[in-house]
Amino acid sequence: MDSIWIRGGKTLKGEIPISGAKNAALTLLPCALLTEEKLTLTNLPRLADVDTFAHLLNQLGVSTHVAGVKKGEIGRRMTLQADEIVSTVAPYDMVRKMRASVLVLGPMLARMGESTVSLPGGCAIGDRPIDLHLKALEAMGAEIELAAGYVKAVAPKGRLDGGDFSFPVVSVGATENAVMAAVLAKGKTQLFNAAREPEIVDLCNLLVAMGAKIEGIGSGHLIIEGVEGLHGATYEVMPDRIEAGSYACAAGITGGSLHLLGVRPEEMLATTNVLAQAGLAIEFTDKGMKVSAHQPLRPVAVSTAPFPGFATDMQAQLMAMLCVAEGQSFLEETIFENRYMHVPELRRMGADVEVHGRSAIVHGPKPLTGASVMATDLRASMSLVLAGLAAEGETEVLRVYHLDRGYERLEEKLSAVGATIERRSAG
Repeated sequence: MDSIWIRGGKTLKGEIPISGAKNAALTLLPCALLTEEKLTLTNLPRLADVDTFAHLLNQLGVSTHVAGVKKGEIGRRMTLQADEIVSTVAPYDMVRKMRASVLVLGPMLARMGESTVSLPGGCAIGDRPIDLHLKALEAMGAEIELAAGYVKAVAPKGRLDGGDFSFPVVSVGATENAVMAAVLAKGKTQLFNAAREPEIVDLCNLLVAMGAKIEGIGSGHLIIEGVEGLHGATYEVMPDRIEAGSYACAAGITGGSLHLLGVRPEEMLATTNVLAQAGLAIEFTDKGMKVSAHQPLRPVAVSTAPFPGFATDMQAQLMAMLCVAEGQSFLEETIFENRYMHVPELRRMGADVEVHGRSAIVHGPKPLTGASVMATDLRASMSLVLAGLAAEGETEVLRVYHLDRGYERLEEKLSAVGATIERRSAG
């Protein structure tokens, strides 16, 4: 099994290109199920999760073709076509690998009138039920049956009806499934308290490019007028705001300066506000965003929250950076109840972190030292890489398959800006 080796203490300086967003890509890929025509996605990141999702779509009858990158493009260009759906069942052996696989439920139900999907897997960061996905689909007339670890959804008339649904709590995945189901439903659907994440805006913009009628994009009130069919499109995946935030923390924890290419400022405000409070200098440029640590880091107090709040996917990386800040920082995790699994590993490296339920207190600054540590989930693994960049000596990060799910060419990008980092294979 591969591991990442890091010799810390290097100040990072230079440019890092930001890849297409993992969380957006996994939402855009299932849109291929909504049309018989070709859907081409550009700026698609090279990630294990993207490959896993494409393989699932292959099993359902979607052809996928990865073409050479055209001039001026970054990332991969993939063309998908679902001219014939050969199966409406997403099996356990595929879905267990990645929670996002449940996003085939809505579009398959919308197009085929039925869909059977295994209950999902993914990172072990807490209880993430899909009840809101199902209730939203039921509001459009779907009949839901749970049996033997599978969800079977049927549109009794062969097509969903428009309906209104108010999410009792904000749910990104449930909003995405509901939107994809609603675009082919008969009549109007209104979604209240819908998630507002940029990745959902990206999804809605793609669907509009395919012929969908959606109002209120970017707000918590989406109005979707169902259409008879969608057509193909070519669409560029948005840049990954979580990857950008992670590398911004790399600049902070190493006392460096990084120019993150391709960043969209409006999607980064919650992160950049917290980083600025911590003492980082943030400058938006015509190429992206410069992040520089010109002074010692300051402690901050922050709670995770749905967009436009501070993203739960940035909590672990911020914690690693705050281990070297001067003073006590306070973190509150409001989204997932089990997202401090990186704390014991950070402690192995010398971090002083207390956890009290969903709150954490980071006592800094503490000198970090290299150690052998184990990743428990995607963002936790990046927090350990960040700690390794600042630590004295060598750090070995095990279970890097978590990293490969969400960070494209990590070692290459960090090496290019001065890090001493490499991937090693066991045996």
